[in-house]
Amino acid sequence: MSQEPPTPPDLSALSPEMAQLIEQATQAERAAKEAERNARQAAEAEAAEVKAYNEKLEKLVKEFERAKFGRSSEKLDDEQKELVFEDIETAIGTAEAEHDAKQVEGGHDGEQNASGGKKKRSKSGSGKARRLPKHLPKDEEHLEPENTTCPCGCGQMKKIGETRSRRLDITPTQYRIKETVQPRYACPHGKAGVTQAKAPAHLIEGGLPTEALIASIIVAKYSEHMPLYRQAQVFERQGIPVTRSMMADWLGRSSYHAAPVVDRMG
Repeated sequence: MSQEPPTPPDLSALSPEMAQLIEQATQAERAAKEAERNARQAAEAEAAEVKAYNEKLEKLVKEFERAKFGRSSEKLDDEQKELVFEDIETAIGTAEAEHDAKQVEGGHDGEQNASGGKKKRSKSGSGKARRLPKHLPKDEEHLEPENTTCPCGCGQMKKIGETRSRRLDITPTQYRIKETVQPRYACPHGKAGVTQAKAPAHLIEGGLPTEALIASIIVAKYSEHMPLYRQAQVFERQGIPVTRSMMADWLGRSSYHAAPVVDRMG
């Protein structure tokens, strides 16, 4: 004969204290099962994210290896390789940032440093990358606490040290107008002529650009491989009326004047 399932205890026959204890134990058991189920689901979701992240990196590594070690028919020239490597490395950075963001959302945001900030685990923050040239100008930003009054009531806290961190910054290119003023002087009694400083010599007499601007255009074109039409687009975004044909004329005139220097160097 099959046994009858056990019937739940009749809590009404128990004392109020005992019934309350049994009810609390039942709720605690339910909460424990719910927490276990949530933890299992979170672990499964995290494992799926890690698997997808690894698959994405493996795909990028295969593309990198094919670009570098592929058959002769698949191999690229050096410039094309650099472009492919840039795209692959950019995709890897995107995947790492996405993975880190999910880790932070899931509460796995790494260790805390002494000041309460999060320690970043990134190759971009390695010690080697922080060895910056000494000739670069340095702009210090001091961040003081909002309140330095000691909680114990003894007065103001004393400085015992500091934390320094370095990042590489840039001041964007800023076009400006260089206006030359040549005052004229004359005898107040009209007994002499007028005197005025001579205008300085320019590479392009009566032209719009300074020598510094011409040098910047030349470096951008021949060293940075930035065509004149792209540089013209940069000027256009700033509302500066400099066209590709104007820059081409400047470069041609500069080449003429620079030819004797190049010949002398040769």
